[in-house]
Amino acid sequence: MKDGDICQIAEVVTDIDKAMKHLWEDFGMGPWDIYEYGPTTVRNSMYRGKPNLQRYKLAVCWIGPVQYELMQPIDGYSIYNEFLEKSNGRSGIQHFKIYYKDCKKKIAELKKKGYEVIQSGEIGDDEFYYLSTEEKIGTVIELGNAGSIPAPIRTYPET
Repeated sequence: MKDGDICQIAEVVTDIDKAMKHLWEDFGMGPWDIYEYGPTTVRNSMYRGKPNLQRYKLAVCWIGPVQYELMQPIDGYSIYNEFLEKSNGRSGIQHFKIYYKDCKKKIAELKKKGYEVIQSGEIGDDEFYYLSTEEKIGTVIELGNAGSIPAPIRTYPET
C-alpha cells in the first residue's frame, strides 16, 4: 500500500451475522474474520474528544486489495450509533478508510483544512482516526496505518 490508497469500505449494520450470511451466500463475499472490541481491547479510544467505552462487533473480508468491513454497535455510543440514528436504523455504507503510514502527520495537515478527528483508537499496532468529513463530502473518511491486530475470535463460515 502507498499513502492515499483506499484500503477499506465499511458498513454499519444492526445484525452482523445476518449481513455476513447474506453477503457470503448471495455474493460470495468472505470468508469473514470476526472481532469484538471495547474498553479492554481498544487503547486510547476517543469519541468526540472524550474517552469512548463502546463495545462493538466487527467483521472483515478482502475483496481484491480492499477490505470490506461490517460494524455492529453492542452498547455505548459512537459514530456508528450516529449513523444508525440518521438512517432510521437502516444499515449502510458509513465510511471508507485511506492508508497513511504516518497518520498523525496527515491529520496535522488536514486539521489546517478544517477537519477534526471525531473518533479514534488503537488495536494492536493499528491506529485509526475518523475525520469530520461528512458535511463536506457526504461520508466519513477514516485514516489508518494498517498495523497488525490480534487474531479474530471466530470466522464465518466456520472452517
